[in-house]
Amino acid sequence: MFLGRAKEYPVDQMIDVASGRTRADLVLKNASVVNVFNGEIESGDVAIHQGFVAGVGEYVGKIVYDLEGKYIAPAFIDGHVHVESSLVMPIQYARAVVPHGTSAVVADPHEIANVLGMEGIMYMSKSMRGGPLDFYIMLPSCVPSTDLETNGVTLDFLDIKPLMTEDYVLGLAEAMNYRGVIFRDPEILSKIKIALSMGKRIDGHAPGLSGNDLMAYAAARITSEHEATTLEEAKEKLSAGMHIHIREGSTAKNLTSLADLITPSTDLFCSFVTDDRNTLDLISKGHIDSMVRTAIELGVDPISAIRVASYSTARHYGLQYIGAVAPGFHADVVVLDSLENIGVEMVFKEGTLVAKNGELVQEFGVEQQPQLRRSVNIHWLEPEDLQIKARGEQMNVIGHIPDQIVTDHLVEEVHEQDGFAIPDMDEDIAKVAIIERHNATIPRGIGFVKGFGLKEGAMVSSIAHDSHNIVVVGTNDHDMIEAAVQIVRMQGGLSVVADGKVLSSLPLPIAGLMSDKPVEEVSKKLIELREKAAHIGCSLEEPFMAMAFLSLPVIPHLKITDKGLVDVEKFRIIDLFDTADYQ
Repeated sequence: MFLGRAKEYPVDQMIDVASGRTRADLVLKNASVVNVFNGEIESGDVAIHQGFVAGVGEYVGKIVYDLEGKYIAPAFIDGHVHVESSLVMPIQYARAVVPHGTSAVVADPHEIANVLGMEGIMYMSKSMRGGPLDFYIMLPSCVPSTDLETNGVTLDFLDIKPLMTEDYVLGLAEAMNYRGVIFRDPEILSKIKIALSMGKRIDGHAPGLSGNDLMAYAAARITSEHEATTLEEAKEKLSAGMHIHIREGSTAKNLTSLADLITPSTDLFCSFVTDDRNTLDLISKGHIDSMVRTAIELGVDPISAIRVASYSTARHYGLQYIGAVAPGFHADVVVLDSLENIGVEMVFKEGTLVAKNGELVQEFGVEQQPQLRRSVNIHWLEPEDLQIKARGEQMNVIGHIPDQIVTDHLVEEVHEQDGFAIPDMDEDIAKVAIIERHNATIPRGIGFVKGFGLKEGAMVSSIAHDSHNIVVVGTNDHDMIEAAVQIVRMQGGLSVVADGKVLSSLPLPIAGLMSDKPVEEVSKKLIELREKAAHIGCSLEEPFMAMAFLSLPVIPHLKITDKGLVDVEKFRIIDLFDTADYQ
């Protein structure tokens, strides 16, 4: 049960069981079966044999569960996820999502690849083995994502080509260098050509792309998109033949805006994805099941919502015999209390009960911490290193937008003291710094961000998409330096600091991205970190995830990397005080 399906299909036995001549291994009796093909609910028994569905009708089994009319649906599939963003190792991630009815994910190890390159990709591949969750992989296309930041390693088409032949590799992950695609950059085109030559999929990442530029992007046979944030944008991309990944992560929440896209005529061309959802949200709010539930609340037909969460995703990625409760399909199914609540009561993986009432039936091992190279190496810092001499009366400021990873480009008055630009707590403007952490070089970007609500102290993280340098948001330089030093002590993690003291920390020693602790421990620590962040005034529900996206220079509008402020539309570094073009 890992990285694809190599299990041999027992065709002779399946025919005998389906015809009723032979007893099934397992029968789920008296069920209301969600049929994703005809859109109907069918009453009957589901016969399962050797891990496959034999038929729906009247059957006798060696083991029988009487469901008393409860609903059976195909288990759920996450169509695009960065497992690293859960903050736990893959096996711990599986422990979090399987009880919510997820049986497979399409994972892009882009985050760890930007830190450790092929070493990171191979670690994730190895770590995804075992347990009742299938991991399929899309190989990262942009490592680094741009030349506007410093990452840990560079991967070219020769690096990823050998892995592209693996069955569990479904294709090339999000082509976020969309400008490179449109203007035929040789590096990104070489990766696209390799994927196409092997019959693999290519995932998209093109926020706001429209018109002829969108046509050019889609003409490269990039067939999915998860960055659509408005219904109009999603409809245009769907019309261009792109499969729409509707995202609901810890920070980027697009389901409410895009729910109306899902209709009986379009649901085969939509998927649900989490992209970036941390462990606390996975445990407390759920996974794909939560998206199905919310979609139904927003007026989507329940069967359409379930189809989007299962068969549509499998169909898009060419995953045969997955995503439906029908003869010959893998018996990855969930038992639901109703089509309104979508309460997951039981989860079967290849016909084996693996979770019941939100809990795993049995544990399936704890992975040891991997032996990966040190990934947090910073040049020594003093508080003076974060000072910014004021060179004008106005400055460019990043504006945080709730529940989105896009940001505003604001022009604000400079708050000055002793000739230096400083945070302005009355205007909710904090200082933000990105500190290069891969090679202990000097580059660091310093700017300001509005919308975090901080009143004192600082927050820091070694998770900063996509290159994962250190990001620190604070009210004063001394606490910001102490926060950065704490990251070095832990070799990666999250922390809240005030008055020179560490209030709370979560070590993330695996590439500065993931904990080596159980999912329950990580979840509790995240609750504590949120509380301490609120204690110093932060008003955001997901402060660390919001921080992580301040440095993503492929998402509009104003971002910051270790090289400085980035005007994403113009794709260039700009000066903090050069506001003439942004009034």
